Amino acid sequence: MILTVTANASIDKRCVVDDFTDGEVNRIRECVYSAGGKGLNVSHAAHIAGEEVTATGFLGGHAGHFIEEELQKEGIISDFVWCRGESRSCLNIWNEAKKEQTEFLEPGFSITSDKEEELVNKVRGLLSKVLVMTISGSVPKGSGSGLYKKLVSLGNGMGKKVILDTSGKLLSESLEADEKPFLIKPNMDEIRMLTGKNVSSVEEIKEAADVLHAKGIPTVVISMGGDGAVMSAREGVFRAVVPKINAVNTVGCGDSMIGGFAVGFTAGLDVPECLRLASAVSAAAAMTDRTGFLYREDMEKMLKQIKIERI
Repeated sequence: MILTVTANASIDKRCVVDDFTDGEVNRIRECVYSAGGKGLNVSHAAHIAGEEVTATGFLGGHAGHFIEEELQKEGIISDFVWCRGESRSCLNIWNEAKKEQTEFLEPGFSITSDKEEELVNKVRGLLSKVLVMTISGSVPKGSGSGLYKKLVSLGNGMGKKVILDTSGKLLSESLEADEKPFLIKPNMDEIRMLTGKNVSSVEEIKEAADVLHAKGIPTVVISMGGDGAVMSAREGVFRAVVPKINAVNTVGCGDSMIGGFAVGFTAGLDVPECLRLASAVSAAAAMTDRTGFLYREDMEKMLKQIKIERI
């Protein structure tokens, strides 16, 4: 089983418009609502890829109940800390004419220190049932990197593989702690922020991953979007080469990759095969318009086409 932590869950609304004009009335052609937030995107992907998933984090209000109901419909176990206020909504607008995505992300409600401690205690109880824990996305107002540091330390102390996927100050501060996550997956912007270097070539990306690996992070994966990913691990440095696909929606593909890694680690796959599976899950997620979702047959097709190279 996999445990996913989503501290700032949301209702994700993906809206399709024929075109979009600032300052004008814009009519939506279609809109799909789903349980979202980065950690719940991980939950969807890992569940579809074949593992049992328990999702935790913070929820509140009518929006929180909608999120919980959607998860339960999928067969994902829901065990959240409930807070005052409404869980946030995040809006993703797809402009059909320009083939562009625009996102509007609400900040979410505020939490108190006692609710934060309640989540830590809940995670402590849930960890006994799982092999892998993922921690994803932002934190609500009133919280900070201290929450993620506590969760990483707790997971490590219980012998679990902890995957941390966040960004900005929250990521850099979390990595300053003595206890390191088992895996991080920065994208190109995040790796530039962490290293202070304008990396671009595969060799530069490899060197940047090696630097972070040498700082005590067992597995560093740098996503290059459609160009695949580079991974520095104890077993060596590997690159996933992904074939060109017809990408329909790339929002949440990084989260799907995290779900693939969690499934691979839970299944006991070796590191190169975990990278192959994670890359296949991510590519399959880009082939459907639903954020954080994929079709298993697409994943299985991509598994046969992705090449893993030692570099």
